[in-house]
Amino acid sequence: MWFSVRRFFLGSSGRAIILLLSALLGLLLSNSFLSESYFKLLHLKMPFSVLDDSPNLAEFISIAPMSLFFFVVIAEIKEEIISGHLASFRRVILPLISALGGMVIPAYLYGLITSGHLEVSRGWAIPIATDAAFTLPIIIALGRHVSEGAKVWLMALAIFDDLLGIVVIALFYASHLNGYALLSAGFITAVMIGLNKKAVQNLWVYASAGVVLWLALLISGLHPTIAGVITGLSLPSIADHPEKASPLERGKRHIQPWVTWLILPLFGFVSMGMPLSSMSFNVLLAPVSLGVALGLLLGKPIGVFGATIIATRLKIATLPKGTSLRMLFGLSLLCGIGFTISLFIAELAFAGSDFLVPAKYGILMGSLLSALAGWLWLRFLKIPAKEV
Repeated sequence: MWFSVRRFFLGSSGRAIILLLSALLGLLLSNSFLSESYFKLLHLKMPFSVLDDSPNLAEFISIAPMSLFFFVVIAEIKEEIISGHLASFRRVILPLISALGGMVIPAYLYGLITSGHLEVSRGWAIPIATDAAFTLPIIIALGRHVSEGAKVWLMALAIFDDLLGIVVIALFYASHLNGYALLSAGFITAVMIGLNKKAVQNLWVYASAGVVLWLALLISGLHPTIAGVITGLSLPSIADHPEKASPLERGKRHIQPWVTWLILPLFGFVSMGMPLSSMSFNVLLAPVSLGVALGLLLGKPIGVFGATIIATRLKIATLPKGTSLRMLFGLSLLCGIGFTISLFIAELAFAGSDFLVPAKYGILMGSLLSALAGWLWLRFLKIPAKEV
């Protein structure tokens, strides 16, 4: 019994289930007799004297604790590039091309569906992300139906998806910029790079600099979660003694449990709160809901699979060992599960807008249908070990 519980909490399936249950709890509370209290809690103003308009609790969670989520994401990417699945060009090129295709086509499809509605154009990036927290447990559960090479490809693709999502947030979702704060952030970043060059091993030095950087970015107008990215990139990946863990490994080890078991569930809890009473056939077919849903359900697999075919046909890259195109198509369907990053971008794109709830409807609808389509394709279609 203890082994089963321990395996649940250490496994990716356990993490996905906790995140899903937290999101469902937020959805249920927002549609129960406690809905007024739930939304009152989310709109509770936080005491931030450095800002003219203090964030509420829901906004604070997306800019403060979620910085640690992005730290963990960039730490994992850095580890994979140094010594993992992305350690060679041959391993990198196919999932990178696939991820780029899975970014461009959903954004284009959203723009096509919402054309003529300029007020919703900021939502173009909502369907570009794949949520590894849900995708990877599904392919693990599929077992022999997915080859080891395909699992590695999907893992690498999800990593690049996260990285591209971070770049999009940094470039396209900044508010009005404060020059002095930007200069301060640049100076702190330079200091952290200097600490890395000097191979400083003390985590508290980087943590302190990261907090100051977060405040500078908050005032600057750039999204402060970028502080987590910069801090992760700054941490040395090599220890000063062979028997010790590197600062990057230690930082990730300390923070990842908090992100997995508290921060992401908390984000799911506050982000999925939306009144289902307003969900109707007309709302689901409105430009934002339909654009997000079809961007995930159709745009992601078309983009990912199409880019993969082009890369292999042009001999830029080869398929993973023991993997057929039909198997990759099923995995491409699963890439339409966009939850954490999609919700995050929706909050940035439509904060305080009437379009936020329809965007969440689209994320929910597109992600559920993508999960179902991918599961059915991979589980019941007889896929040969290798396709000629």
